[in-house]
Amino acid sequence: MHWIILGAAIIGLSLGLLGSGGSILTVPILTYLLGMPEKTAVASSLAIVGGISLIGALPLLRRGLVDGRALLAFGPPSMLGTVAGAWLAQRLPEGSQLLIFAPVMLVAAWRMASGGAASVQGPRKSAWAIALAGIGVGLLTGLVGIGGGFLIVPALVLLLGLPMPRAVATSLLLIVLNSAVGFGKYLMADSGQLQLDATVIGLFIAIGGAASMLGGRLGTRVPQALLRRIFAVVLVLVAVSILLSKFVSFA
Repeated sequence: MHWIILGAAIIGLSLGLLGSGGSILTVPILTYLLGMPEKTAVASSLAIVGGISLIGALPLLRRGLVDGRALLAFGPPSMLGTVAGAWLAQRLPEGSQLLIFAPVMLVAAWRMASGGAASVQGPRKSAWAIALAGIGVGLLTGLVGIGGGFLIVPALVLLLGLPMPRAVATSLLLIVLNSAVGFGKYLMADSGQLQLDATVIGLFIAIGGAASMLGGRLGTRVPQALLRRIFAVVLVLVAVSILLSKFVSFA
């Protein structure tokens, strides 16, 4: 139980403090702290990330910060990509998803260390560019169980020209939609091997959601640049640990 509380608190606080990227810790926490099998951890991560993101998205939705046009442009291709990623994940051998996950963590670490999401609005790009970006983000969501906020936010800013507050709010709702679709795909393909624990998932969502709101308040008092660098170091250490553990198991 203490591992659940600790893990959920870490995920929620990092999401609240940084706004994006925290959900990338969910799969390693479920795998290494709770001992979940890899595919169960990825499926559970989708439910947890979607639930925590929904808690964060509802107040922003009520404030009118979610951009409906961006949601319609980016949402369908990203959900399609999520379904494709989940379909592909179910056909990969056990252990391969974490090998894909580790480089994704390194990319997230680089984005965090370099300042996070792009903040300069760009002119709206073509529908094809938006659709391709959405499919790419969705593939990663379904494949390795991440929310993908560290990719969605800059895509919304640079490809659809959204200001940062609207991009962050819209990305949260996109994460909810993608996570729900991906989790549903895992459930449809489940033949009793996933061993999903509804209690663990519910506790992670409840504790992580509360910690996220606390992190949002604390984040205004701590320099964001320092937080992002610390988080980037943590991501690198976790990614290297995953790669080393896989290397040792193969040796």
